[in-house]
Amino acid sequence: MASFPAGYFALVMATGIVSIAAHNRGWEAVAWTLLVLNVGFFSILVSFQLVRLLRYPRRVLGDMVDHERGPGFFTIVAGSCILGGQFNLVADHIVLPRILWWVAVGLWGVIMYTFFTATIVRQKKPSLQKGINGAWLVAIVATQAVATLGALLAGQGLEPSEPILLFTLCMYLLGAMLYVTIITLIFYRVTFLALPMERLTPPYWINMGAMAITTLAGSTLLLRTDAWEFLQQVRPFLIGFTLFFWSSATWWIPLLLTLGVWRHVIRRYPFRYDPQYWSMVFPLGMYCVCTYRLSVAAGLPFLEAIPRVFFFLAAAAWVTVFTAMVRHLWSARRTEGVRLSPGACAERGTGN
Repeated sequence: MASFPAGYFALVMATGIVSIAAHNRGWEAVAWTLLVLNVGFFSILVSFQLVRLLRYPRRVLGDMVDHERGPGFFTIVAGSCILGGQFNLVADHIVLPRILWWVAVGLWGVIMYTFFTATIVRQKKPSLQKGINGAWLVAIVATQAVATLGALLAGQGLEPSEPILLFTLCMYLLGAMLYVTIITLIFYRVTFLALPMERLTPPYWINMGAMAITTLAGSTLLLRTDAWEFLQQVRPFLIGFTLFFWSSATWWIPLLLTLGVWRHVIRRYPFRYDPQYWSMVFPLGMYCVCTYRLSVAAGLPFLEAIPRVFFFLAAAAWVTVFTAMVRHLWSARRTEGVRLSPGACAERGTGN
């Protein structure tokens, strides 16, 4: 429990976005099933983190200000917003998404400024090669998740709507700024410094996922231009900027697939379950959802062919990782049971 990673909320992010993608395709049974599962996942993970915070507060704070483990806390913010969007779109619920959004906004402020303040003022810092990876981009995912859910709810009676829309617009722009800053460091790290296979972890898919959720945030704002005259004035800017981010997300996909083939097929790096693999499922589902939303918001119906394909890719990835997780947990439970069985204890006692 002391070392339980906050980044496990990527499970909630992945499950929620695949559920929303299923809802967009009209597969309500799948969407609702994943919603029920996600409520369970979210409840368990929140319970674990609260227990961990109460029992090991120093360990939690130490993880939050760590260059490698700290970014995982942003998945709590993103997961809360994705679950809120899931409730709103799939279940047509308003109250719970509002609560989750306000909680996410508060957590975003605490985690964002705690993490970046600590990494800046720390005197002893890791090298760029060890200190940064794709997980840092979850800060952008969390920012854009707040922007997306806020813009979605602002059109459904979240008052005052105009200040909320201005806030979400600023979060959208802030997330864009953070992406440009952080991806520059990551791109330099992967192209000019050695990258062992064990460091080419699934969170590098957030390179694409951060752009995909930025596209979703921009598209959601475009769908709210009728609610505020100022958004109508900046609509051309929003369309161009959002298309820019969607193009960037699209560019990443072939490169990330190629790197995955190089790692697992050519170099034969074994596939073992790791919670970080949920950070690969989420971008696939997010690209599916953001492309669908962009096609509606920008009036580009021919783009709808893309989410039809990517839904199956995202769903297959979710099933694969979920199956690996269940097998991993079952294996760990059996191993623990054997280790603590009366026979094993007797053998320990006799020294055999």
